[in-house]
Amino acid sequence: MADSKIVVGIDIGSSKIAAIIGQIQEEGINILGVSEVPSRGIRKGQIIDIEEAASSINASLDAAERMAGYSVDRVFVSLSGIHILSQNSKGIVAISAPNGEIGPQDVQRVLEAAGAISTPSTTTILHVLPKTFTVDGESGIKDPVGMTGVRLEVDTHIITANSVSVKNVQRVLEQEAGVGVSQVVFSGLASALSVLTDTERELGVILIDVGAGITNICIYVDGALSYSSVIPIGARHITNDLAIGLRISLESAEKIKLYLSRKYGKKHREASGPEGLRPSGEEESSDEVDLAGLHLVEDLKKVSQKTLVDGIIKPRLNELFTFVGIELKKSGFATQTPAGVVITGGGARTAGAQESAKRMLSMPVRVGIPANVTGLIDDVENPAFATSVGLLFFAKGFRPQEEGSFLDGIMSPLNLSLTRGIFGPISKLIKTFLPK
Repeated sequence: MADSKIVVGIDIGSSKIAAIIGQIQEEGINILGVSEVPSRGIRKGQIIDIEEAASSINASLDAAERMAGYSVDRVFVSLSGIHILSQNSKGIVAISAPNGEIGPQDVQRVLEAAGAISTPSTTTILHVLPKTFTVDGESGIKDPVGMTGVRLEVDTHIITANSVSVKNVQRVLEQEAGVGVSQVVFSGLASALSVLTDTERELGVILIDVGAGITNICIYVDGALSYSSVIPIGARHITNDLAIGLRISLESAEKIKLYLSRKYGKKHREASGPEGLRPSGEEESSDEVDLAGLHLVEDLKKVSQKTLVDGIIKPRLNELFTFVGIELKKSGFATQTPAGVVITGGGARTAGAQESAKRMLSMPVRVGIPANVTGLIDDVENPAFATSVGLLFFAKGFRPQEEGSFLDGIMSPLNLSLTRGIFGPISKLIKTFLPK
């Protein structure tokens, strides 16, 4: 894949549509264009109004194209929702080469064997992600290409989605927005690619991507994605709680939530309060938060910090991470994640989110922001852009498969490097799939 290749990612979220255009480089991604517009026609990650969703997506694409000076023709797009499910599966095949040398075609065949699981007719397989390979009983192999053996096995993590949701996303982009879809990507997987370090993946880590309407959970063990889940609680629930508790509109409640995030989020490590949310300076001795600068339509000037944080925001955050804890127990991997928790997504900016996660999950917690990016970094060094930036990293490692395969492609950055170097023998793999 050439360094000059341009890739485009669109994160279709419940609160915003983010489009990012980037240039693939050997060390990372150079961001050329970024746009963010409010979401319409989307609820809890699913499209509920084709026309409104198309309008938002077109607006976001147009703005990103103008900034980058590039006309978009194909995109990688995110998908999430409570219909996302996952399971682990194993595949076994015989080595096809007479001399027993394992080639990329054998890897593809064993992944297809692992992906041949029984699923409802309403379900589509999004990803078949290799965890580890076994060659003639020798396990723990990350890259079997070039080895010699008789039997190849693979342990995989399979992510599935509702077929209707996938088709709706494709229809909006291809028929309404006029761009092709290279791949539909699970939002949690995309976020993990942009914010997790290799060390965290190898040690074992939990990614919690807090969106507006839903929260994605991804658990990595021994460098591989081993569990994926989605829970139907997000940051918008906090906005709703603020609106009800303060008897104000949702728009005003959102302004207050973002204001608190900006005002207290960066100070929580140095703050003296138990939750790290007490502001410094003159306001430190006062329980009141000055909201006059927000110019709320309700003309609300001041409100008790204890009411906002302890009474409204904290209970909802505790509920969110309680549900996360339940998922961790359900996964069976909760004790295999010494690297702790990384929270990202727009909801990670909520005042007290990091402290609440530490308290409810009893693990070290950090807030993840996209890394290994250059260019317009001021626009994307934000947890809210974890998924959209991650789509570009997915695109960087995406290898299209041969026509007729039910697998759309293989993701090499996760575990599988089908070559001894991205820009070396990869040409052999590509030639394998080209017509003679």
